[in-house]
Amino acid sequence: MADFVTPAGGTPGPMAATPGVQETKRPAIGETFENLLNETANNLSEADRLSRESAAGGPVDLHDVMIAMEKADISLRLLVQVRNKALDAYQEIMRMQV
Repeated sequence: MADFVTPAGGTPGPMAATPGVQETKRPAIGETFENLLNETANNLSEADRLSRESAAGGPVDLHDVMIAMEKADISLRLLVQVRNKALDAYQEIMRMQV
């Protein structure tokens, strides 16, 4: 999609590309949600694995278990908040009058 600018005293035309600057491709929103979900699932399973190994008397440091559990907790909270914001946005769109 080209951006349009109106030059002084002229008609609108496509904006010239800045030399040396490449346009970056952003991932689709579905990809971003999928990555967030996968990362959260990985963090939760890692925390579960470390806590089980620690409870069984395995050679796991307690601070590693706590760090993994906090990472899992934070990523789960983030996922829930993203879900809540997406639902709020959907509900707001559904309330719009056409």
